[in-house]
Amino acid sequence: MKNNILFITGKLAEKNLKKILDCIENKEFTYEIRNLNINVAALLTTDMIYRRIGSVDSFSKIILPGKVRGDVDELAKKLKIEIERGPEELKDLPVMFGGNPLKHDLSKYEVHIFAEITDAPNMDIEQIINLASYYRDNGADIIDIGCLPNKLFPHLSETIQELKQQDFYVSIDSHSDKELILGGKSGADYLLSIKSDNFYILDEVDSYPILIPKDGDMQSLYDCIDKCILNKRVFIADPILDPINYGFTKSIIRYSELRKKYPDIHIMMGTGNVTELTHADTTGMTMVLMGIISELKINHILTTEVSNHCRTVIKESDLARRIILAASVGNTTPKHINPGLLTIHEENPIRYDGEEVKELFRQVKDASYRIMNTNEGVNLFNKNGLQTAVDPFDFFNKIDVGDDTGHAFYLGVELARAQIAHQLGKSYEQDEELKWGCLVDEKIDDKLRFKEQGPTYKKKK
Repeated sequence: MKNNILFITGKLAEKNLKKILDCIENKEFTYEIRNLNINVAALLTTDMIYRRIGSVDSFSKIILPGKVRGDVDELAKKLKIEIERGPEELKDLPVMFGGNPLKHDLSKYEVHIFAEITDAPNMDIEQIINLASYYRDNGADIIDIGCLPNKLFPHLSETIQELKQQDFYVSIDSHSDKELILGGKSGADYLLSIKSDNFYILDEVDSYPILIPKDGDMQSLYDCIDKCILNKRVFIADPILDPINYGFTKSIIRYSELRKKYPDIHIMMGTGNVTELTHADTTGMTMVLMGIISELKINHILTTEVSNHCRTVIKESDLARRIILAASVGNTTPKHINPGLLTIHEENPIRYDGEEVKELFRQVKDASYRIMNTNEGVNLFNKNGLQTAVDPFDFFNKIDVGDDTGHAFYLGVELARAQIAHQLGKSYEQDEELKWGCLVDEKIDDKLRFKEQGPTYKKKK
């Protein structure tokens, strides 16, 4: 005998819920959908459900909307029936019944991130440690201490030693042989960079060298690689990624040729030469570069966050390397893995149909304003009327909140959010912040707790 499951929802989601349930193949359950006379299911609480649900004697289980607040276990005890909280997104509902999981394992990665502190000589040790900690928190594996030409770095040795004491992996990045030797003797794990004319440094320190060509001569890089292989010296090779319009495509070909010539060596790509020198959002660039890196089996990247438009590159690179690996393991393209790099647009934004909004408007019996987005624009409505526009200022003369400045402020914030969402094709849900992918850490939403009372709802004295 099949289980009979009761699905709880609100008015807006009812039709979509039925459509999704009907699309589940080989269902081993029967179901009923019960609309608890509320527009948005996410506004339900377990107390409201207990008061409104009615008889549940004919069901074996109840599934609640994922955003319902309150103690589900306590509700199950009161109703004497098994209750489960569903996923927050309706499209994920089939997974509960044997469908393919939509979440992928992002705990693993194969590419290591060198994060460069480009002007370390101009910073004191505490500042360097703080920035290194920030980079590590965002996904960096190795902190690259960048030296500056003709700039003394008297605290170089002490900086490296302090970083090592705090369990950082450290590389030193310098054009000065003296600084490279000092850095190696101070405990740096890697040296950037070693080429044919300063290869002798490897006789004086034990650090791992990052090998680069001398003046663009790839044969000089091959010679250094062959010496390291002959001497059984661990190394990383970097044929140098050039900026766009300065040989970018040719440099990608160099990486490909290097990998063909040496299938098993470790290779580094300095992705910062593209992200820092291209005025475009870095999430897309980072993902494409990481795809190239994956296909060429490149093992390390060197990047930084100097330019303002690159301020989250390390976090983006960390997520991109995980998404690319998950896609590779799953033998698929990097779609539907994780939305974190969809920062401006969305895969499936919530957008209501104009007729749905009109139908909901006809059901509203109070003066509280609702805001919903459709293809036509931002819709603001209560029992007194329905207005549609895009610019929040177009609503100004049509809003009646009396002298309630708190409510006016609230509507201003929400209408501005709705406008941004409409213009960018993002989801908008009233009382919820817009989602910006990995660029902004989402607040943890504890469904067992209720949101604190906001200032626009406090009683006036």
